[in-house]
Amino acid sequence: MPALSSGSALMRGVTETLSNGDRLLVGRDISDLDGFMAQIRAAGIAAVLLIIGLAAAASIGVTRRTVGRIEQINAISRAIMLSGLDQRIPLRGSHDEWDRVAENLNLMLDRIQTLMGDVKQVGENIAHDLRTPLTRMRGRLEKAYHAPRNQQADAALIGDTIADLDAVLGMFASITRISEIETRARKGAFRIVNLVEIAGEVVELYDAAAEEVTTHLELAGDPAVQVTGDRDLLFDAIANLVDNAIKHGRPGGRVIVTCDNDENGAVIAVADDGPGIPAEQYDHVFKRFYRLEQSRYTPGNGLGLSLVAAVASLHGARIELRDNAPGLLCRLVFPAAET
Repeated sequence: MPALSSGSALMRGVTETLSNGDRLLVGRDISDLDGFMAQIRAAGIAAVLLIIGLAAAASIGVTRRTVGRIEQINAISRAIMLSGLDQRIPLRGSHDEWDRVAENLNLMLDRIQTLMGDVKQVGENIAHDLRTPLTRMRGRLEKAYHAPRNQQADAALIGDTIADLDAVLGMFASITRISEIETRARKGAFRIVNLVEIAGEVVELYDAAAEEVTTHLELAGDPAVQVTGDRDLLFDAIANLVDNAIKHGRPGGRVIVTCDNDENGAVIAVADDGPGIPAEQYDHVFKRFYRLEQSRYTPGNGLGLSLVAAVASLHGARIELRDNAPGLLCRLVFPAAET
């Protein structure tokens, strides 16, 4: 009991001491803490409002910038539809997503413009190449119509007309064949074949044509060069290269067909010693109906090298044109045959 009394007295003493002065001090501390908490809440609310305001301003800015670029692209697109493919979307130099979109759209427009130019050129070349045989046929038929019948003359007219019609039909057959190859519809006939055997058959076929212009035609290289491909298409491609070399090479010159294996795969090359092709024309000669001789009076329709390019693309081969000094060297580099 005395101990308890002492504790009670001590408690009263603390209470009295606190009531004498410290209570006022503690009361002031609690008041300052409430005010500080109120300031923190006010600052937090202000910060949240500031963040919301900045986010709204940034959102409005981004939206305006995005809408502005979209409207710019739309305006250029409308101008292109109205006036042609000459205009391009300007770049701002920011290298952001919108600049990349503009670059890609400009590249697409460049590609479309190139393709449209090629289509226009092909249309003009077809019209020119068809006009000549059709005009000859009409002239012959008109002459025969007004002339008295003559069996020998009529037979000659019919033969010449059939020859011109065959040339026209052959042109359209070549176009169809190239389109079929470009759509990759013939990969079902792919097998492992020996390029040397195919090239040998081509050389044998064109040996007589080479002798007519006193051109020496020969086959050289490795005895066996294997590739995976369509035998008939490869025959046509090599035949077109040899035919061009004989026609455009030097009379009395040499045409050499070489088959080799190297570190990149199989290679077949056709070389002549004629006038060759200017280096600036290398990228154009494989276009349809393209001819170095722009008057287009020489025989042919400009589809042979187009077929070669289509066959090479189908087989994953690379075409290389080089100066043979003198003449032209054309190489087809095939990937290694799958075993």
